[in-house]
Amino acid sequence: MDSAGLVVVVPVAGLWTSPAAPRPVDALAVEDRPDVAGWCATLDLAGASHPYAGRLGLHDRLESQLLRGEQVVMVEEGTDGWVRVVCPEQPSSRDSRGYPGWARRAHLGVAEKRAEPEAAVTASVRALLGAARSYAGSPYLWGGMTAYGIDCSGLVHLAARSVRIRLPRDAHDQQQATIPLAVEQARAGDLYFFARPGEPAHHVGIVTEPGVMLHAPQTGSFVVEEPLSAERRATLAEAGRLPGIR
Repeated sequence: MDSAGLVVVVPVAGLWTSPAAPRPVDALAVEDRPDVAGWCATLDLAGASHPYAGRLGLHDRLESQLLRGEQVVMVEEGTDGWVRVVCPEQPSSRDSRGYPGWARRAHLGVAEKRAEPEAAVTASVRALLGAARSYAGSPYLWGGMTAYGIDCSGLVHLAARSVRIRLPRDAHDQQQATIPLAVEQARAGDLYFFARPGEPAHHVGIVTEPGVMLHAPQTGSFVVEEPLSAERRATLAEAGRLPGIR
């Protein structure tokens, strides 16, 4: 099957762990014309009755989200309109070709040739922080990559992507891709990584000044810029610098 040149043709497409992963409450997200705003509102209503019926229940179901124009490679055609793909623009240690998962075939189409090359973007700390701060107040969503819902590593990935820095999608992979620093060396534009002893990073935030970070904390919260709490400092494992940032 020739899958070269496939891109996302809807505003936002879900990348799921399997075709069986979406629940009935996720129906608006997997329609041929997905309604992400309506889906997130539905999740919030469902979560009012039981947390795992809403956003919290997306753990181990939603891997990530793909944005309009994002490249994908189809590796397997499933049934009922599902395809297994890898996503080169979201690097992952799980597959050298890109982040793996399942998507709706209706959300993908043939890429159009660009008439002009994209303008160059300077990978500056100011531009990085500006992109990240544009998501301030956005609600947390496991696997989310939009203002309707975003997770900690999604926020970092999108901010880096905005300044043309190729960075993995998940926090533990982001830690491996950055230049390691002692926590006290961190400056604006660096990343704070949080982990329990002997475990990979489970949380990441963007340093805005020493001891202060912009991050998407957890389900039920919103993207916020705040000083490190005592609880966060207890799991602060390392800082990292994005390659190529100035």
